[in-house]
Amino acid sequence: MNDSRVQSKDTVPNRRWRKVAARLVEMDRREMLERGRHELSKRTDAFLSGFGFDFARGAVSADAAKQGRFFFSAESVASILSVLRKRLPQQVEQIQKQAEKICNHRFDLLGFENLDYGDPIDWHLDAVHGKRAPRKPFHKIRFLDFQEAGDSKITWELSRHHHLVTLAKAYRLTGDSQYVEELGKQWSQWHEQNPYPIGINWASSLEVAFRSLCWMWVFHLLEGSPALSPDFRGEWLRAQALSGRHIERYLSTYFSPNTHLLGEGVALFFIGTLCPELKSAAAWKQQGWRIVLEESERQVESDGLHFEQSIYYHVYALDFFLHARILAARNGMAIPEQFDRTLTRMLEALCWLGRAGVPPRFGDDDGGRVFDPLRNRGEHLPDPLATGAVLFQRGDFKFVAGDLREETIWLLGSDEAVRFDELPAVEPSWESVALASSGLYLLADSKTRQQVVIDAGRQGRATAGHGHADALSLCLNREGQNLIIDPGTFEYVGDGPDRTHFRGTSAHNTMRVDGLDQANPQNPFAWTNLTETRAERWIKGETFDYFVGSHNGYRRLSSPVVHRRFVFSLKSRLLLVRDVAEGGGEHRLEIFWHLAPELQHKMQRKSHSFVSANSGITLLTAEGHGWTEEVVQQFWSPAYGCKERAPVARFSTKAKLPAEFVTLLFAHGGSAADPGELTQIEENTAAVHGYRQRGGDGEHYFLFGPGEQRWSLGPWTSDAEFVYFGANPDGRRELIFCGGSYVEIGGRPTVSCEEVASRCEIVESNGGAAIFADIKPVSQHLRLEDISLESDPVLWANDLHGPKGSAE
Repeated sequence: MNDSRVQSKDTVPNRRWRKVAARLVEMDRREMLERGRHELSKRTDAFLSGFGFDFARGAVSADAAKQGRFFFSAESVASILSVLRKRLPQQVEQIQKQAEKICNHRFDLLGFENLDYGDPIDWHLDAVHGKRAPRKPFHKIRFLDFQEAGDSKITWELSRHHHLVTLAKAYRLTGDSQYVEELGKQWSQWHEQNPYPIGINWASSLEVAFRSLCWMWVFHLLEGSPALSPDFRGEWLRAQALSGRHIERYLSTYFSPNTHLLGEGVALFFIGTLCPELKSAAAWKQQGWRIVLEESERQVESDGLHFEQSIYYHVYALDFFLHARILAARNGMAIPEQFDRTLTRMLEALCWLGRAGVPPRFGDDDGGRVFDPLRNRGEHLPDPLATGAVLFQRGDFKFVAGDLREETIWLLGSDEAVRFDELPAVEPSWESVALASSGLYLLADSKTRQQVVIDAGRQGRATAGHGHADALSLCLNREGQNLIIDPGTFEYVGDGPDRTHFRGTSAHNTMRVDGLDQANPQNPFAWTNLTETRAERWIKGETFDYFVGSHNGYRRLSSPVVHRRFVFSLKSRLLLVRDVAEGGGEHRLEIFWHLAPELQHKMQRKSHSFVSANSGITLLTAEGHGWTEEVVQQFWSPAYGCKERAPVARFSTKAKLPAEFVTLLFAHGGSAADPGELTQIEENTAAVHGYRQRGGDGEHYFLFGPGEQRWSLGPWTSDAEFVYFGANPDGRRELIFCGGSYVEIGGRPTVSCEEVASRCEIVESNGGAAIFADIKPVSQHLRLEDISLESDPVLWANDLHGPKGSAE
């Protein structure tokens, strides 16, 4: 029956209850009990608040207790301010400018600037979207529902009270009482508008934790100054007691057991350490420190990266760990060696990622920071390295960090600024690195200070809430300049087109099939059909790096597809990316390259160049490839809530599978040389593929075989998975093969090994020769300089396509 008057039984409430039922089935007994306790406690608190119950009653002990030690003492503030004025005058100026705006109730939050919050400030308002969260018990507020609460991140960002810290710093820098007067007004107004447990600002325990930490900074910045009234500590302690109670009761043990739980643990540790007058202080200190140590083991992979598969969240978590570690040491606590090893690994991973420029921003960009929320752009990601350099006396961390940070001075003291200066900066190693647990592969070159980072890791933990559909995407930096970028996140709001696009496959430097993302977006913080990515081959050579990876994201299609990507880096010269769509049937294929916003597109004879004043990159594709190619302006997001235009190169086709596409990338200075031409070598089998690039720097041949069997293509015969041969005008000759035992050219044995080698490379230059291989012995039967590309017809000097290829 098709009657429009008949309502479907699958209503929104029904779907919601089905999800709840399914989730209950997944829970173990401990989780069910904990969640049940949370729900009962929330309702009990709401009930008690209706009778005016004082939730902080009796929390402060009458017995005086010795205060814990903050990062700095009241007596050391003057020396820290002196260092700031001398070393970071621009930062001092920025603090004062921000303080002036704050006094006028105009705020820079996340990537949004100059937001007007009125007088008095409306602490429940998302001023960007003009939406106000309802004032009701926090557990009844659907804070992820845009229609009800707007973008809760914006509302929460203001109520984290980082700006109160700015006012306190501005007062200490200038002595101007207007800043502490404004601070006091906002402190009082916030508490009046946010009585516990009413309003969105109590809905997330992490937000309560952030606010508590900022209150710590405010108190200790003002301590010992005329601005701090004698009775403020009592009021402050009551506020911290209420925060600690809330955090302890509603820990994100199961809701968001990631940076949420970590931040909550850090806040409990701080409250317990710095507020010993509170009756629960000792328990909170112990519980908070335990959470910090446990989460350092659980949330950090063996390679040092955070398990969210997000570079921004890696730095976010590292900030929390560093602050907790420094405060613990400041208060005479023993620091477990394993904890320091974890922090060192996290810093080392960040150092690797940042040695060639701004680290790639794979995964979600949260926009928040523990110390200064305005340092939330890509160029600020290396900030923890400055603190790590002093803390662990690492010159390589200092080299990548560059200069001292304000945060480091406050955390470690003015004397540590001298230690930072005295520490010799040591350029980090430029070896290529596999962060295998997280699936990031770093192809580096010391000559050009170039680095390619390939994402071949899992999409994320659990439902990959902060992961993107970016399997096999890559980014490229050269000499500190971003060339191929990850466009970022923009915002978390709802299921709208921006959230969907920025975390989708087309916003990354990889292949999309049939217009679909590699996984299915379920909601703004969950995916279904998570992509599994596998690194199949990773080889580090003397003159090259070679990576092969694949993912199963499109196996879910009725006609399944596997995307396999081959990346060959001939260090300091070129990068070859070969994308293969394996499967059957006809499919729409697209490959995207997102370029840095400052690069301008210039079409050359047979290539696309993107250049700025001092850097650039050229994309060369095979002649006659048959794919549609276009360069358009699309959005990228330098910070949460901010989007700007940047060039994107897109290649697309509708083809029967298997199908492939090869791109040669040449990173260079401001001017781009003509890269010549790239031609596919004709073959009669899908098992063997070859390409030749011929330009001003010579000729390069790239041959891909099936591996583990003999194959031929033109004059080339081998059993290797990959063969490269290059000849430069200066006489340099190179032969590289991977996953094989021999190569013959024109029927003449050239090089052979007694067994299959993962890599073998021969380099001849200036009359000398060198052989590098992972097994011995290696026999070279033919000198590479005896091969004449101009005169030998079997090398396609006159006949490009030569004999047909075959695999046996």
